[in-house]
Amino acid sequence: MKYYNYLLIALLMLASCKEKSKQSETLPSNSIFNLSTEWQNQKGETLQLKNLQGKTLVVVMIYTSCKTACPILVAKMKTIEEKIDRKDIEKVSLVLVSIDPETDTPTRLAEFAKINKMDAPQWVFLTSNKDATQEFANVLSMKYKRISPIDFSHSNIISIFKPNGQLVSQEEGSEINVEKVVTTVTKTVKSNS
Repeated sequence: MKYYNYLLIALLMLASCKEKSKQSETLPSNSIFNLSTEWQNQKGETLQLKNLQGKTLVVVMIYTSCKTACPILVAKMKTIEEKIDRKDIEKVSLVLVSIDPETDTPTRLAEFAKINKMDAPQWVFLTSNKDATQEFANVLSMKYKRISPIDFSHSNIISIFKPNGQLVSQEEGSEINVEKVVTTVTKTVKSNS
């Protein structure tokens, strides 16, 4: 009987290792989940981007003290969230990544989320250090530059990623087409269900 128990445990361990290996193999080389930097969310939890794996991501880079473009981007993200079919919302994460990690602490991001009524589970706010932020911006082809102690000049880009971290599409500029983003998110969710 002991022999069978040991054999069963060995087989379970082997299956577990094989499953982990299979997950690693299926991650594409151009996935954002290959980035190994650490981030903190609005709850103060430390994570890596790969912790967001499994959901369609809608990503924008902002900073909370912005008075010009970021409020428009935040409003667009809120409109996108409202237009996503409620039966699909649990398969989507709306991710706002700060370009100002010195100011945008997890506490500040949590306050910003609450004030803007973006504190439902689908909303994820991330902050890290300058290097991780720059690396992620480079991956998105998003440019930003500090132009004063409290202001940044930056690109306005909303990016959509498959649940495996591959970029699907980007909308750029001050006139981001919300309907197009919602359509792309819906198609991505359906094709990965």
